[in-house]
Amino acid sequence: MTQTIFYARVSTVDQHLDHQITQARAAGFTVDEVIADHGVSGVAVPLAERPEGRRLFDKLRRGDTLLVRWVDRLGRNYQDVTDTIRHFMRQGVVIKTVINGLTFDGATKDPMQEAVRDALIAFMAATAQAQAEATKEAQKAGIEAAKADGQRYRGKKPTYDREGLGVVQDMLAVGAGTSEIAKAVGVSRQTVLRIKADPASAEAALARWGM
Repeated sequence: MTQTIFYARVSTVDQHLDHQITQARAAGFTVDEVIADHGVSGVAVPLAERPEGRRLFDKLRRGDTLLVRWVDRLGRNYQDVTDTIRHFMRQGVVIKTVINGLTFDGATKDPMQEAVRDALIAFMAATAQAQAEATKEAQKAGIEAAKADGQRYRGKKPTYDREGLGVVQDMLAVGAGTSEIAKAVGVSRQTVLRIKADPASAEAALARWGM
C-alpha cells in the first residue's frame, strides 16, 4: 500500500507545522504521515543527516509520495537538493511540492519529458539556493540594523515570526501572488509588499523584538 509522507522543517516545535499541514491539505493533498525536523538549519545540515530527515530514506518505498512545502526542504544547497530528488526518483518515489504543485517523477522514459523534468529540477534547486543565500544576507543586515538601533523604540511588533517570514520569501522567490502569500501566512498584503521591498528591515524588526 502506497503512502504520502509530508516532510517539514520548522524552527521550533510549534512554529508553523500545523499551518503547513493545513496548507497542504487545503491544496488537495492527502497526508498519511508527517515527519518533521525542529530547530535544524536547512542551509547547514543535509537531509540525510537531520534526525527525522534521514528516516525518509528508510520509510519511503516505490510508489510512495514525498510531499514538501518547497524544494528547499530537501537539501542545503543546489547540489544537495538535486541529489536528493534524483535519489528518491531512482527509488520510484514521487516528489511533490505544495507551493506551485510541482511533481518530480522518475517513471517517465520519454527523453524530452526527462529533459524538461531535469531542467526544472535544476532551476528550482538553484532558485532555492539563491533564496537561502539572499535570506542569510538579509538576516545579517537585519541584525546589524537592530544593533544600530540600540535601545531606541522598537516599533510595532511584526505580525509574522521568523518561519512566517521564510514562507513569504520562499513564495516570493517562485513568483506567488501577493494575495496568495498573505493568505498562506496569515498577514496583510501590505505586510507582504513591505517584506518584498525591504527584506533587511523585516529581519531587523524580528531582531529588535527578539523573534
